[in-house]
Amino acid sequence: MIAGAGVLALAAVTAVAVAGGDGAGAAEPSPPPVPATAPITRQDLVDTKTVEGALTYSGERRVGTDASGTVTWVPAEGAVVRRGRPLLRVDRRPVVLMYGRLPIYRSLGQGVDDGPDVEQLERNLKILGYGDDLTMDGHFSYATHLAVMEWQDDAGLPETGRVDASQVVFLPSAARVTDAAVEVGDRITPGRPALTVSGLRRLVHVDLSTDDQTLARKGAKVTVELPGGERVTGKITSVGTVAEAVASGQGQDEGSTVGVDITLSKTPRTRLDQAPVEVELVSERRENVLAVPVEALLALREGGFGVELVEGASTRVVPVEPGAFGGGMVEITGAGLAEGMRVGVPAQ
Repeated sequence: MIAGAGVLALAAVTAVAVAGGDGAGAAEPSPPPVPATAPITRQDLVDTKTVEGALTYSGERRVGTDASGTVTWVPAEGAVVRRGRPLLRVDRRPVVLMYGRLPIYRSLGQGVDDGPDVEQLERNLKILGYGDDLTMDGHFSYATHLAVMEWQDDAGLPETGRVDASQVVFLPSAARVTDAAVEVGDRITPGRPALTVSGLRRLVHVDLSTDDQTLARKGAKVTVELPGGERVTGKITSVGTVAEAVASGQGQDEGSTVGVDITLSKTPRTRLDQAPVEVELVSERRENVLAVPVEALLALREGGFGVELVEGASTRVVPVEPGAFGGGMVEITGAGLAEGMRVGVPAQ
């Protein structure tokens, strides 16, 4: 590398000087060749560490129902279920998805106390086109009762005018089915998990070693390499606070990890789920420093490092202190160094 070239160049200069001091008539020595050069630049340096992750979907959760009977239909893995559509069927009756953050925890019908769960149901009925006279006020009125009856008739449910957890599941938004815990023909009982679903937003999840936890800061920008070589930027949106042990094949712990979620800046081309990806995390950032290509560093015989300054046709080695690395460059500090000076590098 350049370290060896620098030492040889210095040795050649010394040899020429000694030869030129002996008897008259000696030929004039040729100057040593000027090495290939690169400038000392002033710039920001970013050092990164690459970790493995997986491309997945946001908001994964398990879904159950209070329906009891035989499973007669289950959506396919990857299917998207939207408001008003069935998540599954039990005894041919649908368990319908409606949007809301509050789970259905009681039977809703005339005579129940007013509450946000009633308003949530009314809002969904109104959006689905039921109840011309329905007001979304959290009061289960006669108009609400009629809207429920109309919806039940269209959905193929018993027209009771009451809604409970055997008929409806509330989720924040449309759901993508990632796994089914039941199959057609299975008997299902209240409370048994039936499906695993997620949101539709793509994200990257990393099980990050706790040794590297300082690299993951909420809001920090990252670069993700996706299947097929596609590279997109992203932002860390969630960093776990509870470490999980990683077990080896022999059941022994091999360190621990925290979960890190990354939101991508654009929708990736690949539709693969749980596809492996590589994530570049910033491990160090240095701003406005003097930097040279890494290959310009010389290992000095007396220890430490230096660079070979090239000034016209002459060269000299200057000791330097290396700092941060990033993008093939290294930060240097040393006496007399300035932006724009040129240093020797290996010839291409």
